[in-house]
This record gives sequence, structure tokens and C-alpha cells, in this order.
Amino acid sequence: MPLLEPKPEALRPGAARSASHDRVLDGRAAGTPEPLRGELTALLGPEKVLWKVSDLVKYASDASPYRFVPQVVVVPEDIDDISAILSYAHGKDREVVFRAAGTSLNGQAQGEDILVDVRHHWTGIEVLDDGAQARIRPGTTVMRANATLARYGRLLGPDPASAIACTIGGVVANNASGMTAGTTRNSYRTVSSLTFVLPSGTVVDTADPAADELLAHAEPRLCEGLLTLKAEIEADAELTARIRAKYEIKNTNGYRLDAFLDGSTPVQILRGLMVGSEGTFGFISEVVFDTLPLDRRISSALLFFPSLTAAAAAVPRFNEAGAIAVELMDGNTLRASVSVQGVPADWAELPKETAALLVEFRAPDEPGQEAYEGAAAAVVKGLDLVAPVASVTNEFTRETKVISGYWKARKAFVTAVGGSRPSGTTLITEDFAVPPSQLADACESLLRLQAEHGFDAAVAGHAAHGNLHFLLAFDAAKPSDVDRYAAFMDDFCRLTVEHFDGSLKAEHATGRNIAPFLELEWGPKATELMWRTKRVIDPDGVLAPRIVLDRDPKAHLRGLKTIPEVELIADPCIECGFCEPTCPSEDLTTTPRQRIVLRREMMRQPNGSPVETELLDAYGYDAVDTCAGDSTCKLACPVGIDTGAMMKDFRHQRHSPREERIAALTAKNFKAVEASARLAVAAADRIGDRLLETVTGLARKAVRPDLVPEWLPEIPGAAARKLPRTSRVGASAVYYPACVNRIFGGPDGHRGPSLPQAVVAVSARAGKPVWIPEDVAGTCCATIWHSKGYDEGNVVMANRIVEAAWGWTAGGRLPLVVDASSCTLGIAHEVVPYLTDENRELHRELSIVDSLVWAADELLPELTILRKTGSAVLHPTCSMQHLGDVEQLRAVAEACAEEVVVPDDAGCCAFAGDRGMLHKELTASATAKEAAEVNSREYDAYLSANRMCEIGMDRATGREYHSVLMELERATRP
Repeated sequence: MPLLEPKPEALRPGAARSASHDRVLDGRAAGTPEPLRGELTALLGPEKVLWKVSDLVKYASDASPYRFVPQVVVVPEDIDDISAILSYAHGKDREVVFRAAGTSLNGQAQGEDILVDVRHHWTGIEVLDDGAQARIRPGTTVMRANATLARYGRLLGPDPASAIACTIGGVVANNASGMTAGTTRNSYRTVSSLTFVLPSGTVVDTADPAADELLAHAEPRLCEGLLTLKAEIEADAELTARIRAKYEIKNTNGYRLDAFLDGSTPVQILRGLMVGSEGTFGFISEVVFDTLPLDRRISSALLFFPSLTAAAAAVPRFNEAGAIAVELMDGNTLRASVSVQGVPADWAELPKETAALLVEFRAPDEPGQEAYEGAAAAVVKGLDLVAPVASVTNEFTRETKVISGYWKARKAFVTAVGGSRPSGTTLITEDFAVPPSQLADACESLLRLQAEHGFDAAVAGHAAHGNLHFLLAFDAAKPSDVDRYAAFMDDFCRLTVEHFDGSLKAEHATGRNIAPFLELEWGPKATELMWRTKRVIDPDGVLAPRIVLDRDPKAHLRGLKTIPEVELIADPCIECGFCEPTCPSEDLTTTPRQRIVLRREMMRQPNGSPVETELLDAYGYDAVDTCAGDSTCKLACPVGIDTGAMMKDFRHQRHSPREERIAALTAKNFKAVEASARLAVAAADRIGDRLLETVTGLARKAVRPDLVPEWLPEIPGAAARKLPRTSRVGASAVYYPACVNRIFGGPDGHRGPSLPQAVVAVSARAGKPVWIPEDVAGTCCATIWHSKGYDEGNVVMANRIVEAAWGWTAGGRLPLVVDASSCTLGIAHEVVPYLTDENRELHRELSIVDSLVWAADELLPELTILRKTGSAVLHPTCSMQHLGDVEQLRAVAEACAEEVVVPDDAGCCAFAGDRGMLHKELTASATAKEAAEVNSREYDAYLSANRMCEIGMDRATGREYHSVLMELERATRP
């Protein structure tokens, strides 16, 4: 064991705990039992079988209120693996559930036996027919697919609020729709063809002209069974009419029986049945969508009404005017949204009875937009709107930023309202539809029913389509609360079906919580047809049992998860998974959601239990060490949960007092440390990469991998010992070269000025000279200590840099320009909690400007571009995302290059200062998709604005990245 290996006990929860009724039992501490583990390992290979109890726990939770711990998790790479898993399940009488993003809200991505992760290894999009169609793999997120399609002026029809995280496989399997899809733009209507694997292992490509012939040969009983059911349905005129009527409004409850009416052959019927089948009929391995035009002329308004019913009554008028989206939000939803960054703070003062409609029109051109705006104005003129707080305008706007803010608030409904629920409560998200003409009546009835059962109202929805969502929070650990939820569900389902003839699930699919009420909505005849369809396609019941069909009237009460309190920063988490696609470690170890899920399981365990011990043993590396600490999870989370900050705090908890003292001593003597580091880098050129890799590798084994960086061949040579000479007299700004740019030089192949020389030169050319203080050595943004959780060292350096900056800038009269985005973020924001009260006052007077903003806003207007490179690819860093500087990166790059590309898969490189040298596997995993996209073609320049991130991308791509400011200097050099 390494000398300074941290003890897992340092992270043991300190709060007094009693064993929760839904904890993972001691007998499961060893993980997947034999022979299951051994047999699947032999079948698929050890890298595709996740068996530790920590693996099983982190996959046991999703965005739903349910929690089922699988026996094993497998990670297939291709269809052959899928077929092998299904064959094994048949032979061993086992059950299989497929899981992609885990954003579904009804438990349909959870299994109690073999859980199959189809998010990893299943991403990719191929654009067809100049964007008219797209072939997409099931692990691809909707947002990622639309990013590619946007270049062709196209988009997908389904647009769920979880588009940032939900994947195509889940969207199709649930027939998810969203804000604008309604009944005409959803998956059922816009899927052109599917490739899927049936429970038997038979692969079907519905686009293959010979598909029916092949299926008849492989599955004659299945084909006969489907055609028999089709004939039976078509012979029943009353049933046929009922089926057609059920899909006049949004409906995802049960199987798509209209597939039997719309399809004429077994393959065509299966194509329809697979949509909305929730993984119970097969695995969808590929989808070809018919895409839709991306109308870019947008006009939107957020209109406020005195009551929910008044807002609902206005919906038909906007539908008639041609609105593509009419979204409803009640007062509780609006007030809870203030937790979302950018939402006006005064919404917290809105009266409880207030409601709002987010109305949007989209047109392909200016005349179309003007026509829509005229129609919208006529509708608004006849409405009785209110403006209860100052930020309310009740006006239509074309401003992209304002419109984006409206949608951010709307899409955060589940997470923002759920995040503000009482601590320790479970969140249920219900979703139903009524005929749009009955929306106002449905709102009144729902509010009354919630009040009767003691639930706070929180209502939002796709009002244009009569589709409402509401949330229920209760404590699943209290039987009385579970009984209250059960009584509400009985009354709600009867109300929806018997009073409104509505859909109990409009777009979230049946799942576990509506399966017991399927027959209430559809009646015995149609429900029995669904059971028979399941038996025809999956006669052995291998796939996803109890998820769509369940005869247990209390099935929706089984497996409800408790939500034990955890660290304050993470406690609001509802486990939605929005954070996961942004996380650098998502394909390596754990995601932010999984880090929180694992922590909650520790809290369910009695102190010292075998399960807790196993979880703690794995948590150090899987959760703490391999967290990049970039906090992009905070940007993706609608309520701003910063799991990265929690992991940094855990790093701090693992430090011994001696380690903290050494870290503080390093900060106090950083001038000597900095000089020594530069000399060491210079010496490395003479020693050679192979020897340095060997020496650092041995040191890591002896001391601790998380303390000793590994030497990488991509590490550049040393920076010049002296910085450029500058004058304080006449300076427009103080220029602060980050310590990383004082230690490391530019790319080995770069010919030209260093970054500090380039910033000084280009600023002078623009008539805005900068001054570099002579005493910058020994100062730092404090990120070195902050990222590792060394609080004492962080305090030392945070206060030192603020005091120095205040002096350099003459008390904030000059801006401080910082040439590394992560250092800008550190000085501008991350140092603040560690400052003394006096230095916090000094910090408020500082104007800290990232070099990208300096170049784009201050220099570019004054510069003459003399030459451009042909093409440039950009790596926007996570710090730029936090600072909002990505557009400035693009602006500077576009001044320097004829073609500028930001990869669709661009994300955090996870180099994170030196974390890429501590855990190079983290950077390799985080950059794999972006690197593949970058290397799919040649570029003339590879640009970013943070030296360590550039080194990380050098390693990932084999290219040489450099600062966009160095490129700007070249472009403007006389």
C-alpha cells in the first residue's frame, strides 16, 4: 500500500443513523453472486461486467421515485453482445432491463436482475439526405443529435425538457414528446425505420425491403400471432374506434394498439409497437428519424394571469393563432424557479394564485414572423393580464437571451420544484392529458384534489396539447405518507379517466407507477390485447417484467425509495441525471448523480455495516479521486448542485493535519516552488521522457497516485525565466500571466512569441498597452490548493493574490487581465469564500477580465487583421463555460481563421490543472469523443485559452494546441 494512502474511514458519514428499511442488505456486500458473475464474465469479458456492490447501487436509482438494486450490470459494445445476453437470459430463466440515460420518471429503466447499460458504446449520428433524415444510435442525447442537425437547418420532432441528458433510445422506447411535439411530431409519427433485437435474439431492420420475408423465416409464430391480433382488432369496429379516439390526444399509457391499424405487415406492426414499448419488446439499436425544419425566426412571451384557470382558458386562442408551444406554469412553479440562474429574483414574491403561459411562435422568414406577431398581439389585447412584480413585461420578444431564460425556467419544472421540496422526501412526477378544451376544468379539479389529500400544488405542462404535469412530495419511509400517496393516486386516476376520458400518461410512458391503472383507462378488452401482444413477442417474459403490465393493484407502491439527508450542497438532488453528459468521468467511474446516490446509500446503512465498508472502499477512487472538480455539473443542474465542490470537500476531509501544513507551507513559499518547477521542466528536456515516466511512476506507487503527478511526454518545455518588459505609465490594464504560463512554455513546434509576449504585443498594437507587475512571481489564483481541498493553503494564496491585485490595479482603477480561463475563474469567484472580511471588500473593487474578453471586446475593434489561417478547431474549456466566455473565444478565432469549428462533442478535458497527470485515464476517457471528432479531419490551427487544457488536448489528439491570443498576434503582426 502507498505510504500516504488515505483511509476510507475519513469519509464515513458522521451523523447518527439507523438502518433504513430499503437499505441494501448485508448479504449483498460482496456484489454479484456466483455463478451469475462468473458466467457473464466468461460470456462477455470482465470489462463488460460490473459486479461490485458500489456498481449495483449506483445503477439502482434513476429520475423516478423507485429504487431496485440489480443483481448485475452489463455494458455491451455491439449487437452480438446484446444477442448473447438475451440468449443467456433465456437459457438461465433470467430477466433483462435496458437502461440508457436513466432520466425516465416512472421506473422503467430499473431492473432487479440483469441491467444492461446501453448509454456507453452506443452513441453516434449519421446525417442522411442533406439533413432530411438522421440515423442515430440509442445512447445519443437529443441535444447532441440536434446540434449536428442544426448545421442543416433541421431538428428532431421530439423535444423533451430533459434533452440535455435523455437519449434517443429512451425517447423512442417511451414515445417521449415534449414542448412542441404534440401528437404529430412525436417518435411514433417521425420515426422512419428502426433496427432492433427481439427477445429471441432476432435482429430486424424495418428499412430492409426483405425484412418481412426474413422475419417470417426466423419467427413464423410471432408473425402469425401479430397478424391474428391485427385481424381481431380490425374486426371489432367499436374497439377500432376507441383506439383511434385514444390517440387524438397525447397518450403513452400501454402499448400502441394503433400499430395494428397503421401497419399492414408484421414488420410494419412491430415498427409501431416498438415505439413506446419501454424496453419490453426488444432492444432498439438504431433509429432513422424523419427530421423537421428548424425555423429560426422566433417570437416568445411569458404572459402572467391572475389564476391558473384564467391562463388555461387563454390556451385555445393561442393555438388558433398558430403558436407552436403554449406552456403553463403555476405560482408554485414560478416561485421555485428563482433557484435557476438567470430567473428574476422578484418571482419569489409572486402571489401563489398567479400563473403564466410561455407562448412561442416560430417562422422560417421575416414575413411569417411578422404575421404571427400580429396574430399574437390580437390575442393578447383581449386578455386580462397582470404584472404583480417589476420584472414582468407581458410582451413578445425576439431577443435570444431573454427567450432562452424563459425556457430555462420552464424546463426546470421538475428539478427546481423538486429541489425545493422538504429534505428527506421522495418526489413523484405525474403526467396526464385531457382534451385541450377541458384544460381549465382539469386544472381546477387537480388543484382541488391535491388540497384534499394534503399535497402542495405545483403544476406545469404543455397546455397547447392538454398535457399537464404535477409533482407530489412525501416521505417514503413513513407508512402514513405512502398511504396518502396511494389514496391520491386512486382518486386521481378515476378523475382523469371517468370525468375527462383522459390519458393517465401523456408522454412519460406507463412505467411502474401507472401499470396497475392500465385497465382502468383502456378497459379489459384492450388491456388483454396488450397482454397477448407481450406474450406473442416475448413469450418467456424475459424483458422488463412488471414495467408496463402488472396485475398487482399495489405495484406502484413497491420499491419507493427513501431520500436520506446527505451533505447540504447535494441534498436537493432529485437524481434527474441532467448532470451526467457533462461529467468528465461518466465513462470511467461515476457521475455526479451516482456520487450522490452512493452517499445516500451510506446514509441508509447502519454504521460499520459490510455494505457501507465496501462502498467506502470504492468511493475514494471512483467518486473523489476521479472527479475533475470542474463543476460543469453545476451548470447542467437546474438547481445548481455543485458535486465537484462536494468532492473537493471530501478531499479536504481525507487530508491529515500534516498534509494540510505542508500544503500551506508550499503556498507561503510559492515563489521558490514556482522557480523550482520551471527549472525542473527545463531539466526534463535533457533527462528524457522515458526516464521521467519511470521515476514518477515509482514515486506514485511509493507515496500515493493522487499526490505525485506522472510525467507525460506532452508536457512542454520551460517558459522564459523573465517576462516581457512593460511600463506602468500609460497602461490600460494590468496583465497577470498565470503561474502555469510562467512555468510552461508554448507547444514544442511553435515558432513565434510566447503567450505573455503575444498578449503584450497585441495589446500595444490596439493602443491599449498592458503592464506586468514585477512581483507576480510567487502569486497564484489558488486553484492548485482549491482543487485538491487544501483549505489552509487556499486561504494563504487567495488572500495573497487579492491583496496583490488590489495594489497592482490601484485599488481596482485598472482591470486585471488574466491569461488562463481557469485562473480568471479562480481569482474572480473561487477565492471569495476563503478571504478575510477586509480582503473581501478589496475583492469587490477589482475588475477581473479574462484575456479572451479583453481581446474580443477591447482589442479586436482596434486591430487590423493582416492574414488568416484556413481552418481552426476550438476547445472551449469548462472555465470558459462558467465565465460565459465561449462566444469571445469564437469571436477571436473567427477574426484569425476563415473557418472555425467547435466540435459537437467538446467538453471538459479533465486535465484540471494536474489531475490529468495524477489520473491520466480520466483525461483519456473525458476527451475520447472530442478527440475522435477533431481527428476526423485536418485543421490548420488547434486553439484554446488555457495551457493545461491545451496539454490535455495535445495528449488526446496528437495535435499541438495553443492559445487563440497567440494566433491573434500572428494575424495582426505587421
